[in-house]
Amino acid sequence: MNNYEKPFLVSGRNTLIHKQKKVDLVIVNDTNDPVVVATRHGVKIFNEELPANKAEAKSRYLELVDISSSDVFSECKTLLFVQALNNKEYKVDYSKVGTDLFIRIHQENYI
Repeated sequence: MNNYEKPFLVSGRNTLIHKQKKVDLVIVNDTNDPVVVATRHGVKIFNEELPANKAEAKSRYLELVDISSSDVFSECKTLLFVQALNNKEYKVDYSKVGTDLFIRIHQENYI
């Protein structure tokens, strides 16, 4: 699958750009870290059950994004920036899990 078919782009060393309204990005970092979802309304913690495979994810209009996979960043990240479709860039700081600083707006308008 090339970048034109994916609902996201990888930019720099720690930035994901969400690019399709119809598909939400389910972002998985590490097994101990909470799963995050990027929707057209913003970024939040994903409280649902993870899809078992790509077919199930596709039927739920989700795209699983494993940060540590070779086609994304090839390593787990402590700090991740997600440019959402609501014209805001979010900062996801995995060192601050469980606090209000875990997911916060980094830039109001990134364009």
